[in-house]
Amino acid sequence: MSTQLETLPYRHVLTLPTMPSAVRMARETAEQALAEWGISLRHPSVGPALLILGELVTNTVRHAADLSPQLTVIYAAGKDCLAFAVHDRHPYQPALYGAVTQTGAGGLGTVMELTLGLGGTAVVRGDADGQGKSIWITLPL
Repeated sequence: MSTQLETLPYRHVLTLPTMPSAVRMARETAEQALAEWGISLRHPSVGPALLILGELVTNTVRHAADLSPQLTVIYAAGKDCLAFAVHDRHPYQPALYGAVTQTGAGGLGTVMELTLGLGGTAVVRGDADGQGKSIWITLPL
């Protein structure tokens, strides 16, 4: 997918405490933003996108809360593309594409199977100081 994330016209940023309630808040905020941007919640990519988002936020809550008391979700969209990222301040960067081949990879395996199945992309972008990362998912609409 060649869409440059910087060119997507719709954006929203949400910062939450790294707690279980963040999963629900991230999903509800996504639904609200998509509706405001004119993207139907019935679009075939939206349900899987919300599941992917929930898995990424859940992983942050489970694995990064000790070093990252907050997480940030970045939502972006255009007429033919939906993108979102979950950012935390834990330095570990998972091998996303390895999660597809690992047995019992759990949430990250599900994220990658759904992303690739929809023709999307996933990338981990480390923070400049090496102490955090964002996992970006881009899906066609």
